Amino acid sequence: MSHRLVILGAGESGVGAALLAKQKDYDVFVSDGGSIKEKYKQELFENEIEFEEGKHSFEKILNADEVMKSPGIPEKNEMVKTIRAKGISIISEFELAYRFKGTSKIVGITGSNGKSTCTSLLFHICKTAGLDCALVGNIGYSIAKQMAENPVELYVAEISSFQLDDIQTFRPDIAILLNITEDHLDRYEYKFENYINSKFKIAKNQTLNDYFIYNLDDEVITNKLTELKPNTNPLPFSMKQEVKKGGYIKGDQMMLRIQEERVSMSIYDFALKGKHNNYNTMAAGIAAATLGIRKEKIREAVKDFQTLEHRMEFVATVRGVEFINDSKATNVNSTWFALESMNKPTVLILGGTDKGNDYSLMDDLIKQKVKAIICMGVDNKKIIAAFKDIVPSILVTSSAKEAVNTAFKISTKGDVVLLSPACASFDLFKNYEDRGKQFKDAVKEL
Repeated sequence: MSHRLVILGAGESGVGAALLAKQKDYDVFVSDGGSIKEKYKQELFENEIEFEEGKHSFEKILNADEVMKSPGIPEKNEMVKTIRAKGISIISEFELAYRFKGTSKIVGITGSNGKSTCTSLLFHICKTAGLDCALVGNIGYSIAKQMAENPVELYVAEISSFQLDDIQTFRPDIAILLNITEDHLDRYEYKFENYINSKFKIAKNQTLNDYFIYNLDDEVITNKLTELKPNTNPLPFSMKQEVKKGGYIKGDQMMLRIQEERVSMSIYDFALKGKHNNYNTMAAGIAAATLGIRKEKIREAVKDFQTLEHRMEFVATVRGVEFINDSKATNVNSTWFALESMNKPTVLILGGTDKGNDYSLMDDLIKQKVKAIICMGVDNKKIIAAFKDIVPSILVTSSAKEAVNTAFKISTKGDVVLLSPACASFDLFKNYEDRGKQFKDAVKEL
């Protein structure tokens, strides 16, 4: 009898896992409680993979040897509870892919903020150096699908805490942990400790053949490390102290020290600006040096990297007012970082689906830099309550177009209008990309 794998959820990672499992002769069944996108259905048909949508058939699911759960499905889902009660093992897509990686290497990047930027930058450095690599994971392309269709020697993977939750043996050759701040607590029983533990799973199976690159300036990480002590090669990075191995910034110079390799460059040469991006650049640079990439290539790639869409993306300057799309800022810390890099009077567009946000973290930056807040969400009460005493003007809007027009009306030459919502986008938009696109379209119509 072949190994029966049931996959819950037929999105990018579910379908990717189905393709890989089918290729490896598993008996695969895909079940999605909602509707499946046309392009994914097509792939399942073409590969003769049995699936169902709009329901979960107990008898077809509970005879599984193993279940792969898509990252979007929470533990409190009834089907998941039933599977757990039956004692059937639940794995994540990364766990499945790890079984079939062969001699390839995996760099896994996680953190509450900056992981897409760091992952994309590292991929860019690897490409510049001519490595056979792919950009996979939470950034939008399934690692399992990549392995099934076009296996490479190096997978540069952005990994969310949800994707780490159900790993068992998964072990990246290089793990990067950028930072940990409160996020997604609704998925972790509102316990910060549960979320911290989830992030640290990226290093839990590592050995002395592996590297663990982490932010030495992040107290949540350093406190947890005193308790966990992972069995790996630590390579810390810092902007506050010099390290013997790893990376640090002193004055305006970044220094990377990995084995014999020494790399130094001026932070003014970084394509990515802002303090938080100095951390991303150090982390990517250390990983690149660990992979044996020459310092000339690291320097070249760090200088000419293009930033991501929807992440501090310059849109246009209209009559002296600059518009920046940071729609990917779906939590308070992301918005904090965005504000920290502002050096002009700012009109801030905030709001959306609140994930238990503590807005007080932004008080000081908002006092210093923000002349007005434009709310863009279905329910803005919490934002108004948080900032009504510290911002001269708070205005409420209910669409991207209205938010942009209102922001433009109250701006003067030399101001910047920053869309950095600090919230998820699901109240008014399909996702943060849709939100960013509508914002950009509205700016172009001014």
